[in-house]
Amino acid sequence: MAQKILVVPGMITVGELAAQLDLPVTKLIGELFKNGIMATINQRIDLETAQIIVDELGLEVVLKQKEAEEKSSLDRKTRALSKDASSRPPIVAVMGHVDHGKTSLLDAILNMKVASGEAGGITQHIAAYQTEYNGRKITLLDTPGHEAFSALRQHGAALTDVVVIVVAADDGVKPQTIEAIKFAQQANAKIIVAINKIDKPEADVNRVKTQLATDHNLTPEEWGGDTVMVEVSAKTKQNLDKLLEMILLVADFEELRAETTGAAEGLVIESHMEQGRGAVVSMLVENGKLKPGTFLVAGDTYAKVRTLQDFAGKSLKEAGPSTPATVTGFKDIPQFGDRFVSVLTEKDARNLAVKHHTEVKESIQTSAISSTDLLQLMKRRKEKQLVNVILRADVQGSLTSVADSLKLLESDEVAPRIISSGIGSISENDVRMAQSSDAIIYGFNVQLPPAVKHLAQRDKVPVRLFKIIYELIDDAKKTLEDLLAPEVVETELGKLTIKGIFRTSKDEVICGGEVTSGKIEPNLLVRVKRKNEQIAEAEVGKVQRQQQEVKEAFEGDMCGLQLKTRGKLLLQEGDQLELFRRELKKRNL
Repeated sequence: MAQKILVVPGMITVGELAAQLDLPVTKLIGELFKNGIMATINQRIDLETAQIIVDELGLEVVLKQKEAEEKSSLDRKTRALSKDASSRPPIVAVMGHVDHGKTSLLDAILNMKVASGEAGGITQHIAAYQTEYNGRKITLLDTPGHEAFSALRQHGAALTDVVVIVVAADDGVKPQTIEAIKFAQQANAKIIVAINKIDKPEADVNRVKTQLATDHNLTPEEWGGDTVMVEVSAKTKQNLDKLLEMILLVADFEELRAETTGAAEGLVIESHMEQGRGAVVSMLVENGKLKPGTFLVAGDTYAKVRTLQDFAGKSLKEAGPSTPATVTGFKDIPQFGDRFVSVLTEKDARNLAVKHHTEVKESIQTSAISSTDLLQLMKRRKEKQLVNVILRADVQGSLTSVADSLKLLESDEVAPRIISSGIGSISENDVRMAQSSDAIIYGFNVQLPPAVKHLAQRDKVPVRLFKIIYELIDDAKKTLEDLLAPEVVETELGKLTIKGIFRTSKDEVICGGEVTSGKIEPNLLVRVKRKNEQIAEAEVGKVQRQQQEVKEAFEGDMCGLQLKTRGKLLLQEGDQLELFRRELKKRNL
């Protein structure tokens, strides 16, 4: 039978592929499931993956990629500015290591208590604010410092013109400081270093500057370099005015401009569902002016802007370039990192959202699967132990970070598998799914309603709620570590040469010999060697010296041994005994 050729896009959903192959979609989903992938009808797979699945099904079909179509207008591209473009406020990301004082610095600048609202004093989401200094606006992004929020921090750097890297003067450069520097450099953003906590007695500003100059090529201006470094104290507010002056000065060199006319466009920086308001979306306008009543598209959802507010919840008539704004009116929650653009009519918005549907990542559990991923899963699916996880978080950014952090726990032997994820409270459906798939439910900053809690207790479904991300990750890590086979550790303790055999039975040998190294104790394991080849393994019962039972015998001693054997062991004079202890040691990821 001749092979059939099908022309398909480079990325295709499972549902679309099933339709092309004229097969029930459940058959394709079942094949992916057999290979360790919890697929949905909207799962996107690449051409090579699709071909592997087709071959696994035994179909005589060859898939070929059709020519690329024109991309949707939601793709990020550099916008050529017209001569009418106006100057805009700088967008400044505040980054650095956990607990180095980023949020406290913003508190001092904004004169508002931000840190007190964060679990564990650690920023859990990207938050956008705007302040004014010398009659000029500055937009500030507070980005999480804990390692689990790498994805959020990367988006934060991509949004910004200037990155303020906060380094504690008493702690120095740390892993997330280095990561923040890397992100800022990748985003081509200008770097200003704020050396914080200079009010502390143990502060060592020169050590911080030396670390940055020597290891990260960030040399302070006063040392002949080109990196602006400002020594500040969020606690005493020392030099905060100087920091803001430097931000504006660096921004002036960049000549930041944006269009204030035409379509409003920008980036979604946070989204969540709120009772009575629906989808609440935080966004940053990059070009144009956003107004109530505007039709917006973000990813595969759209909105007619119902309310428009600033970061403090105050209503806005319009939001121009570099302005953080909170919008309601979306049909669904747009994804963290989605671009948004305004269009003229609701029909345009709906059509563009549908077109963009296959081009954007739809959700955590339906991200694209590559052929490499599939082949690795097919190879390892029999060996690896999987822990099914249902994940619920308060906002999209947290969901992304938690999911990405869980994936980093995967090893060759164990892995978490997210079978469902979403935003909002844990539901009875989650419990039923967990019960049928033997899954753990993780909730991050979400509620567990009493009825759902009762159902989970009845069905013995583990539900674990957390408000601090690294505690959730630590719990998942411990769960996976409990599945790891323990490591066998053998400790060599002594050697003995057999000088005589006194009695042999089917499960015991009474013998004697000389300890040639180390020591011998009861209950040790024994490797029996003859001419350097192991012939048996046994266990020491009793040890005797000078016809007295002893707890140990040392190098040079002559002693008698009771050996417990598995079956009859015919020892010979001159055989070597190697004595050792074997222990099982718990392994860590």
